[in-house]
Amino acid sequence: MHTPTRRKAVTSALALGAVAAAALLAGCNNAPSVIKIGVAQPMSGNLAALGQDMHNGVKLAVDELNKAGFKIKGKPVTIEVVAVDDRANAATGKEVAQQLIDAGVVAVIGHLNSGVSIETAPMYAAKNIAQLAISTNPKYTQLGLPTTFRLVANDTLQAKAIGSFAAGQLNAGKFAVLDDGTPYGKGLADGAAAELTKAKKDIAIRQGFDDKTTAFDELAAKIKEAGVEAVVTTLNDFQVLALMEALKKIDYTKPAILGGDTIKTTAMLKGAGIMQGGLFATSPILEPREFPSGAKFLDSYRAAFKVDPAYGGHYSYDAMHVVAAAIKRAESAKPQDIVNALRSIDAYAPVTGSMKFDAQGEQRYGVISVYATRGGLWESQVRSDAW
Repeated sequence: MHTPTRRKAVTSALALGAVAAAALLAGCNNAPSVIKIGVAQPMSGNLAALGQDMHNGVKLAVDELNKAGFKIKGKPVTIEVVAVDDRANAATGKEVAQQLIDAGVVAVIGHLNSGVSIETAPMYAAKNIAQLAISTNPKYTQLGLPTTFRLVANDTLQAKAIGSFAAGQLNAGKFAVLDDGTPYGKGLADGAAAELTKAKKDIAIRQGFDDKTTAFDELAAKIKEAGVEAVVTTLNDFQVLALMEALKKIDYTKPAILGGDTIKTTAMLKGAGIMQGGLFATSPILEPREFPSGAKFLDSYRAAFKVDPAYGGHYSYDAMHVVAAAIKRAESAKPQDIVNALRSIDAYAPVTGSMKFDAQGEQRYGVISVYATRGGLWESQVRSDAW
């Protein structure tokens, strides 16, 4: 039999236990003092300039967010960038993806190369970590993972753009179609070749290489012998520059060259004027100066890094701001909460204007532009979200 005093003590103990439990749960929901964002890009090798540009974009956004006093539930939070070098290699990409996971990142902005993004996507998905990639191979989002998000239009649309522009605007009868053997390069080149075939164009040369080849004397001779009038290529910028030099050496600079987005770089501009038929590139990555807020971004980027953006740094910059908006909306830095918020968000992106993802994680506002070199710049010729 319990006495009143004992009953009162038990009641008090239960009340104190409830208060302690509530405090513990509240502590579980508290915002962390530091949030880690992974950046996975090639930071060495031939594509280092592109990867560094993507890293710079994230760093610029993080510096701005931290300076402004980023908060979750009113608590100041510091955002920290954890950057890794995937070397544009799928095996290395998986190694560094595990490093990011082990480091406790809550989202990843990466990777550049489609083959790397496709291989690492299941690893991030297993930990419910959002992966925001600039990779363009359709297979990336076709994996059916809830954590995959693409920052730009994919290569299904880009292949149509290449085929449509090449067939209708290059005034060429004979084509060479070249790729770099990667999932990005081969997939896009196959799609472009299919579009040219539909347009009843003569593909005199269809050849693949690896993504490091720069010895193109033999290919240049074949292009000249076949009388090719336009080269459609998904080789990288340094490879196309090497091909152009090989063509110049045998005095066959007649063809136009139309590349994919990996040649729309500042480095590629060194080749402007070599080809009589012109140098063109299709890209889902629009120039910062094409956007109303682009000038402000360029000023900030140049002040911070003392160089111009090389590729898609403004997209990784926007991606970081969108991730921050998702964290704010979720009032949580838990990876799953961030993924859920990204799935429904239509966020303001400071440079490009807006980012919204469909059910597969594709960018709803993606377009493809065709650019030509002019006056030391890539100048937009035509742009569409349909082609």
